[in-house]
Amino acid sequence: MRSVLRTVLCVVSLLLAAVVVPSAARADNPIVQTIYTADPAPLVHNGRLYLYTGHDEDGSTYFTMRDWRVYSTTDMANWTDHGSPMSLATFAWADADAWAGHVAYRNGRFYWYVPVRQRSTGSKVIGVAVSDSPTGPFRDALGRPLVGNGEIDPNVFIDDDGQAYLYWGNPRLWYVRLNQDMISYSGSPTQIPLTTAGFGTRPGNTSRPTLYEEGPWVFKRNGLYYNVFAAECCSEFIGYSTAPGPTGPWTYRGTIMPRQGGSFTNHAGVIDYKGGSYFFYHNGALPGGGGFTRSVAVEKFTYNGDGTFPTINMTAAGPPQVGTLDPYVRQEAETTAWASGVETEPSGEGGMNVGFIENGDHLKVKGVAFGGGASSFTARAASATSGGRIELRLGSATGTLVGTCTVGGTGGWQTWTSVTCPVSGATGTHDLYLRFTGGSGYLLNLDWWRFTSGGGSGGGELLTNGGMEDGTTGWTTSGGTLSAATGVAHAGSRSLLNSGRTAAWNGPHQNVTAKLTNGRSYTTSVWVRSQSGSPSAKATLTITADGTTSYHQLTPARTVGTNGWTELTGTATVSWTGTLTNASFYVETAAGTDGLYVDDASFR
Repeated sequence: MRSVLRTVLCVVSLLLAAVVVPSAARADNPIVQTIYTADPAPLVHNGRLYLYTGHDEDGSTYFTMRDWRVYSTTDMANWTDHGSPMSLATFAWADADAWAGHVAYRNGRFYWYVPVRQRSTGSKVIGVAVSDSPTGPFRDALGRPLVGNGEIDPNVFIDDDGQAYLYWGNPRLWYVRLNQDMISYSGSPTQIPLTTAGFGTRPGNTSRPTLYEEGPWVFKRNGLYYNVFAAECCSEFIGYSTAPGPTGPWTYRGTIMPRQGGSFTNHAGVIDYKGGSYFFYHNGALPGGGGFTRSVAVEKFTYNGDGTFPTINMTAAGPPQVGTLDPYVRQEAETTAWASGVETEPSGEGGMNVGFIENGDHLKVKGVAFGGGASSFTARAASATSGGRIELRLGSATGTLVGTCTVGGTGGWQTWTSVTCPVSGATGTHDLYLRFTGGSGYLLNLDWWRFTSGGGSGGGELLTNGGMEDGTTGWTTSGGTLSAATGVAHAGSRSLLNSGRTAAWNGPHQNVTAKLTNGRSYTTSVWVRSQSGSPSAKATLTITADGTTSYHQLTPARTVGTNGWTELTGTATVSWTGTLTNASFYVETAAGTDGLYVDDASFR
């Protein structure tokens, strides 16, 4: 992608900054600029919106697609790149066409339904992969196709009564009732009649008289079933139908998104998140984009009073940002609103990193809330050359300079070190630009970054070594053995393991006595994973003042398991009477003594 987009993206991002000047921070469309993406499938899980996409290869003159991608957000403006957790190689029996798929959550697992070409028959079939985590990795659930009749574009809907339906089809439309296990079905595939009353009239085409083309997206709202679909190839628009039940009878309701956007296909995903309704689609808006090199975008919308869709047009501005981004906790470098000239790749310390950085490239992060002010900036970086500089700018890539971090050579692109530099003038809420400067060629890779507060009303991080990359530094345990775990990490290369716990209140803890302010509200985020079993975990603050000990539960208790990480989050007001003599932040369980892994802890 860099050969296609590197130079032009710099111009495009500057034009967006110059031309689109909304009253509030908004997203940037398309969502992803480092590769071409297509066929969006959004899913909300545990307060986070995950977006599953296809991947058009650079310079494609057909639907050349070999893997699928995952992105996520909590604010609809800054998106985290989770890489590719599934590819054609996941299905040993398939040989081509990683086309439009859909992910459903059930039974504590994530099921990804995708159309691929079966090697033995050369026919299009639907496969299913499964993962314990929304970001994968995914594995083939069956070792064979789930269903197949030469058609594509699976979509899964789980009704209120628990019955799951798999829909798919081009040029026809099919459904089958999935069993509770989500990898088998009851009965036979049933064809949905494509009547003109149900799916509109296609002018002048007697062999295919209705508008339905492909890409069904079925959901339920206020007791009404919706089927949103791509209509009338080969300059598709998005239309929709409604029905009193999940299998019909359907009534055509009209156009949602008219033909536009530089791609002759479109593909929709509709979802509600944090009180808003969002419409995902794809177009050809990036440099080099077109019908075979597409890009996913999103718009916020409001249903009409009678439940019908408004007309939704494509924009470069995208939806408003929901909230702000906290710069005082670890932020992944691949969490951005816009990336200019760079790519992402798997990091040797886990997750992804931003790489292939050259002079003049930049990352934009929307709506960063510095509060009363930042005093320093820390970045995790690597360089196989002589490195470069990270300029911290506000408002634009040429905006106010508030700090510069110099990264030297580290001896390898995955040989990581942390660098810190002073910051001055970063207060309030701004778009943050990380602009890279230096000599010719590739300068450095960037894994994550974090600011440190300079005090004032905004506060700052109270925990030392919250990312656990410095082993057990700053931490101790109230029972059992505390050690640095290098084989299991939420991000980076390490976590803390508290093994040998003998009581539920045993857990990793850290003294924060000198850092607390009486009566202030603090926000907590910590990722927890069980060594065995599935205990209910929580973060707690123990306070002793004038000889009296009190306990503040900082996060709601949540069940944690052995197969993936669970985030504990919460906001609590901390207060005491008298002289504070001890305050300790710690992670515990409601019951049991299962070993706990803890990573990426923040208390601020």
